[in-house]
Amino acid sequence: MVVADNRIIAHLDLDTFFVSVERLRNAQLKDQPVIIGGLSDRGVVASCSYETRFYGVHAGMPMRMAKQLCSEAIVLRGDMEAYSKYSNDVTSVIASQAPVYEKASIDEHYLDVSGMDKFFGTWQWTNELRQTIMKETGLPISFGLSVNKTVSKIATGQAKPNGALQVSKEQVKPFLAPLSIKKIPGVGQKNYQLLRNMGIPTIEVLTMVPVEMMQKVLGKEGVHIWEKANGIDRAPVVPYTEQKSISTEKTFGTDTTDMEFLNSLLVSMTEGLAFDLRTQGKLAGCITVKIRYANFDTHTQQIAIPYNASDHILIRKAKELFQKLYNRRLLIRLLGVRLSNLVQGFQQIDLFEDTAELTNLYQAMDKIRFRYGGEAVKRAVGV
Repeated sequence: MVVADNRIIAHLDLDTFFVSVERLRNAQLKDQPVIIGGLSDRGVVASCSYETRFYGVHAGMPMRMAKQLCSEAIVLRGDMEAYSKYSNDVTSVIASQAPVYEKASIDEHYLDVSGMDKFFGTWQWTNELRQTIMKETGLPISFGLSVNKTVSKIATGQAKPNGALQVSKEQVKPFLAPLSIKKIPGVGQKNYQLLRNMGIPTIEVLTMVPVEMMQKVLGKEGVHIWEKANGIDRAPVVPYTEQKSISTEKTFGTDTTDMEFLNSLLVSMTEGLAFDLRTQGKLAGCITVKIRYANFDTHTQQIAIPYNASDHILIRKAKELFQKLYNRRLLIRLLGVRLSNLVQGFQQIDLFEDTAELTNLYQAMDKIRFRYGGEAVKRAVGV
């Protein structure tokens, strides 16, 4: 689907979301330097307050380094279940008022408010929505309003913390020009360094580079970056639905009660789905296990979970559901697993529980799978 940039798109982003939730739960944390992540020195930073960023702390940093940079910081393990609940509370407010919205991640949403200026005024309407979210959830939130997703997201970043900014169609290029190329969504550290080495520090300079050169250096990705620098983004707001899911199931040639086989298959299925999630850059908020008995009776059991894409956590939940579900001790002819309530996100593992070593292990395993296929590396129990 391709759309023209004659739209009005709002981007709403919760400010230091994890930290803000913790401050709602403990008012003594207000205005204090807060770091959320693994408590051990081998853990990594999942989120941090603006007070710690002054010292150079940022998400993804090893906890040991973060503590050295900001020794007075209050370090919390974090609670993904609570963050997921508050995320869904915000989505509920937006869903009750917005004509078209997309839940882009656990803490950000895009809204297509085109045409609403005829009735309410898009700035006034979006600002009132922001005020409603803050009143009903207690969470600070910023928004940007512009002609497409890219510009509205950059505008939100400039409006933070706890602010709002509108960039009209005529203001797009003057607004983008002086900003660092780091501000362009999708420009990671690797591409940032490459472009900087090419003598491209700002978006204005990037717009002067021929698109053919960007394509030669970075391929299709280079063209997309060049278009975003020029304020071009045709991506539509994709309506969010709780029904989005990925699933897999297997019907057996011979009905079985072999628990070792069933558990092995359950692990293999869930592991494969978790890898698919990470490949798509998504997190799941619900897991369902399905069994069909030899007499064709079909039963499912599901549970809402903190947004996740981690093999070991999803496998544990799948096993718990299977144990609750399989209570008739009859032959089974089908077993299935489904992950649903999907949102964008790259929390590949539980940053609050796991060490940097486990993070590196997941990344190494996924790298092998990307290169040699999803079956290249599997848990022994799932083979």
